[in-house]
Amino acid sequence: MCSIILRLTPAGVFIAANRDELVRRPWAPPAAHWPEHPGIIAGLDKTAGGTWMGLNAHGVMAAILNRHGTLGPAPGKLSRGELPLMALQHTTAAQAASVMAKLDAGLYRSFNLVIADKYGAFFLAGLETGYPALTRLTPGTWMITSGEPNDRALPRIARYLPKFEAAAFEDWKSLLGDNAPPLDSALNIPATNGFATVSAAIMTLPKTGTPTWDFCPGQPDQFKFEPVTLKT
Repeated sequence: MCSIILRLTPAGVFIAANRDELVRRPWAPPAAHWPEHPGIIAGLDKTAGGTWMGLNAHGVMAAILNRHGTLGPAPGKLSRGELPLMALQHTTAAQAASVMAKLDAGLYRSFNLVIADKYGAFFLAGLETGYPALTRLTPGTWMITSGEPNDRALPRIARYLPKFEAAAFEDWKSLLGDNAPPLDSALNIPATNGFATVSAAIMTLPKTGTPTWDFCPGQPDQFKFEPVTLKT
């Protein structure tokens, strides 16, 4: 169960994320892995060829999360990792969200897709039928895991959303590294049954200035965040 946290402010959009995945599933850190998609920087899932989070040259961010009980591929379904790459073909988050909302959600296992730029953010829920449900996120702090945004019925959101709401953005890195028990609500998961938090990200999409992306190639309490090179 991955997590993404967004703070929407008049100064821009500020993002933190932990990726939880099978430890044995190979991946590569964010880079320009797709010559056919110039201007896109994203992490590479070496198994399916897609990504979990990326940023394009126009300052559009897209990230994918699995919904409840849908870890891994399924027969007859396309890889959800292609969805951020599709979203990142567009020059604004609003345009990307509008296009992605017209997809056939039945082609994929259930997903949560988050798209943002310096002007705002959008949430799309694909439920394996019809079109994805599209929501524009309002100003404030949002946490998304395997269900609806800010759903405090989910243990992780109930535990951590108040902490992110209360913390300055500069303190979000330390929150991403919290692995204190209980495990069912932990944000940073130690290796358990072959599953763990395998990377983390801090991203800024400021109204003034250029985007930044700091990436951590492991559990964020054990590995350092380093800046991602955003020029291709």
